[in-house]
Amino acid sequence: MPTSASALRVEPAVRDLDLAPTDNVRLANLCGQLDQHLRQIERRLGIEIGNRGASFRLVGDAPGVAAGELVLRALYAATEHEVLTPETIHLHLQESTLEADLAECRNRLPEVVIKTKRGLIRARGPNQQEYLHTIQRHDINFGIGPAGTGKTYLAVASAIEALETDRVRRLLLVRPAVEAGERLGFLPGDLAQKIDPYLRPLYDALFEMLGFEKVGKLIERNVIEVAPLAYMRGRTLNESFIILDEAQNTTPEQMKMFLTRIGFGSTAVITGDMTQVDLPRGQPSGLRQAVEILRDVPGIGFTFFNARDVVRHALVQRIVNAYDAFDRRRGDDNAFADR
Repeated sequence: MPTSASALRVEPAVRDLDLAPTDNVRLANLCGQLDQHLRQIERRLGIEIGNRGASFRLVGDAPGVAAGELVLRALYAATEHEVLTPETIHLHLQESTLEADLAECRNRLPEVVIKTKRGLIRARGPNQQEYLHTIQRHDINFGIGPAGTGKTYLAVASAIEALETDRVRRLLLVRPAVEAGERLGFLPGDLAQKIDPYLRPLYDALFEMLGFEKVGKLIERNVIEVAPLAYMRGRTLNESFIILDEAQNTTPEQMKMFLTRIGFGSTAVITGDMTQVDLPRGQPSGLRQAVEILRDVPGIGFTFFNARDVVRHALVQRIVNAYDAFDRRRGDDNAFADR
């Protein structure tokens, strides 16, 4: 017996909700000027949102509607103490669209909250949560993925917490001094001034979490050391928290050198993005080789991030996805050409 088209059609899910307490100022904050916040949520979740006052109706597929209800309730709660912007909407959406993964992750792992001088730092999404737990459980950890996923920021936050709770005696933040596809030529100043531009992102994270004055004092006392990778050769680092950032720009020899510096009571976090290698053409990445060699070594943790974990401007996620799609197409074309 043939099946009619109407029998095959999946009826959309419909959900009605009332936000309480009713407050016109908070509702206007939630909806945004000309309902721009609601339209942003609609585009992201693929649903339709209608409202009359504090009563909302959501229409779409079941997962999108469920996520929409969660994000509307969370945002309305946030309106009690903050003015919503497209950026805050984006961050709430990052969490809500991963709600199923988050629920599964929270069943397995308690939430990690890092306390710093400037406030509390929480993971956004299951990969960040897993990343923080992996850093706590392993002496050597790799955080690999695109820009904007919080790899370096969360590593610095974990390092500061370890220092302030006396689990380590010092912090070392390390980067390879590799030019990002540019020829910078001669840089004036002493050696510290020459390498400072390469290390600036690490300073920025420290300043945000500890403040300029405290970071300056800790650097003067050598409790915090920010240095190029070349400074690590020949050292043994005990009771330290070491972060190697931009590790995709290490050579295999440099990566092996760094990993063998780790001493007793130390934790190391290696972060990088495999898609942004700035080494000379033909030079293999030490990070890529390390993943292949160490993936199954006990005691070493790996966390792999993807575009869903990006917590910067919404366009960053789309940019990452577009480049990934382009690389896949180019890889397919090259494979076809090699046949």
